[in-house]
Amino acid sequence: MADTNVANNSLLQAIDIYKEYSNGERTLPVLQRINLSVEKGEIVVIVGASGAGKSTLLHILGILDTPTSGAVVYKGINLNTLSAKKQAEMRNRIFGFVFQSYHLLPDFTALENVRLPGFIGGGFPKRKAENKDYTNRAVSLLERVGLGDRLTHKPSQLSGGERQRVAIVRALVNNPELLLCDEPTGNLDTKTGHEIRELIWDLNKTSNQTVVIVTHDEEIAKHAGRVVRIVDGCILE
Repeated sequence: MADTNVANNSLLQAIDIYKEYSNGERTLPVLQRINLSVEKGEIVVIVGASGAGKSTLLHILGILDTPTSGAVVYKGINLNTLSAKKQAEMRNRIFGFVFQSYHLLPDFTALENVRLPGFIGGGFPKRKAENKDYTNRAVSLLERVGLGDRLTHKPSQLSGGERQRVAIVRALVNNPELLLCDEPTGNLDTKTGHEIRELIWDLNKTSNQTVVIVTHDEEIAKHAGRVVRIVDGCILE
C-alpha cells in the first residue's frame, strides 16, 4: 500500500490497483496494475466492454470498494488508510456519484432526493456550515437542468431523462470535486443520452467540474478530453 502522503499534483490517483474476487477455491482477477491520474477540471472517459473491470475501477476510485492491493490517493492523501467514518465523510464531501439505474428513492420527491446528500453531510463537522443553504442550492440546480416544475414529482412521475438529471443534480448538491459517472446514458434513448452528455459537458465548461465517466458508449468517448481504454482489467497504453 502506498504511503498516506504522496507527492503528486494530481487531484486523484489510482496507484498500482489490483483487485480480485474469491469464489471458494477460485480467484478471479478483475483489475491488474491499474495506474491512472485525474487532473482538476478535466473529463476522463474510461471505455471498455461489459466485464472489462471499468465499473469496479470507478467504485474503487470513489472508495465504494477496496482494492486488494494498491492505493487511491486524493491530493496526496491515501484514502484507503482512512477509517470507515472518515471515508464516508470523504465520499460525501469530495465525490458525486451518478449511476446507470439512477438509484432515486421512490417515495421521495425530486427535491427530497436531491437534498439527501446535504442532510447526510450535515452530520459531519466540516459540512454543517457549508450545507446551511443546501435546500436553496438543490432548487437552483434543479431549475438549472430544466426541472423547476418537477420539484414535487416522485421518480415514477418522471421520464428516464428527467430521473437521470435529478440523479446528476443530487450528485452535485454538495459541490463535489469529482463527479463519478457509471454508464450515465446506459438506460436512455439516443436523443436523451445526447442531452445528458451535453449537460455533463456544460457543467465541466461552466463550473470547471472534474468528471470521470465509465462507459461502453463510443459516442461519449468521441467528445472526451481524454479516453482511457480498459481490456480484461488492464489499461491499454
